[in-house]
Amino acid sequence: MQLKIFQQLHHQGGKVTVAGDMRADSPGHSAKFGSYTLMHLGSNTIVDFQLVQSNEVGGSYHMEKEGLKRCLDHLESNDLAVEYIVTDRHPQIQKFLRERNIEQFYDVWHFEKGLSKKLVKLSQNKDCKLLKRWLQSIKNHVYWSATSTTSGPEKVARWTSVVNHLQNIHVHDDPLFPKCEHPERATTDENKWLKPDSITLHKVEKILNNKRVLKDVQKLSHHYQTSSLESFHSLILRFAPKNVVFPFMGMLCRLCLAAMHHNENADREQATTAAGLPVYRLAYPKSRRGECTAKPVKKEPTYMYVGELMRLVFEEVFEDPTPFVEEMNKINIPKDLSTQFDRPSKEEVVARHVSRFSLGVVGSPRTVQPDQGTPGVSGGPHTTG
Repeated sequence: MQLKIFQQLHHQGGKVTVAGDMRADSPGHSAKFGSYTLMHLGSNTIVDFQLVQSNEVGGSYHMEKEGLKRCLDHLESNDLAVEYIVTDRHPQIQKFLRERNIEQFYDVWHFEKGLSKKLVKLSQNKDCKLLKRWLQSIKNHVYWSATSTTSGPEKVARWTSVVNHLQNIHVHDDPLFPKCEHPERATTDENKWLKPDSITLHKVEKILNNKRVLKDVQKLSHHYQTSSLESFHSLILRFAPKNVVFPFMGMLCRLCLAAMHHNENADREQATTAAGLPVYRLAYPKSRRGECTAKPVKKEPTYMYVGELMRLVFEEVFEDPTPFVEEMNKINIPKDLSTQFDRPSKEEVVARHVSRFSLGVVGSPRTVQPDQGTPGVSGGPHTTG
């Protein structure tokens, strides 16, 4: 199935635009597995994924870079070149892609999420409560700045104009964006604007015009985003839930099933009613803080890949399993995490076992017998005057 995708991409010119991100098998920063996925943005299909175990790279923090490296190497070995890639702003990934001379853009949602957290925290300060009225507008401005132009410097010029806009100033000094594009409106509430030289404006400007923020705005993706890839990561939970521990091959097989299911249903259309009207459902995203949103409902998924797998097993694998076994043996299965530690004997572990709720365990070398003549000690005799 992957070879068919590669052949289709070759017919389209051999250059691909992809989105990349890693999914850890458990929450937190101590994951055992990390699966890095590359999705072709033109068709929303998974072109490759690589499963990395933490002890292969010296810790879970390094799994994302290794997974991306393996994915890119696999594409190059199949004569596919990456035109550009859309990712989050992981520092290791930025450096790695610069070294490989691959153009990188940042996903707007990841950028906006990190920025909004800082602004929400600032708006909770006593002297910055006015900022709450502008939080949604600033979010909208992030997306508009990223998608309204393809030029990096113009994105920055449009982004920095928001500081003037918050003060009711709509003419700017930057020649790349000299004036706001929204229609002029008569202000009915003068109190909503931030005052020049106010503490609120100073703190907001410090966040919005931060050097790193401006650098990242220049590289925000103006076309494709990683939302479909995030949906695929949610789909993986149906095949490999994070509250269940899987061995390496078990996780790899489940990722394959998830990728086949996603690719088959990547282009599902929106469901319609009997009258032909599009179907929506109401959702209350955590990020919207109680605000209700409408989400389109897609048609029911299909499972044609299951029949193809059954046919493959019964008509080919059972008939001649040798080539399939040879392919399985080529997979490099890393050693379990526990193999890096010495395994003591059971008797030795039991001998040094001490309960947290007592002085020791009866029969162990660490058991401390209380002094029978000491009053007040548990187990000893108590005397009365």
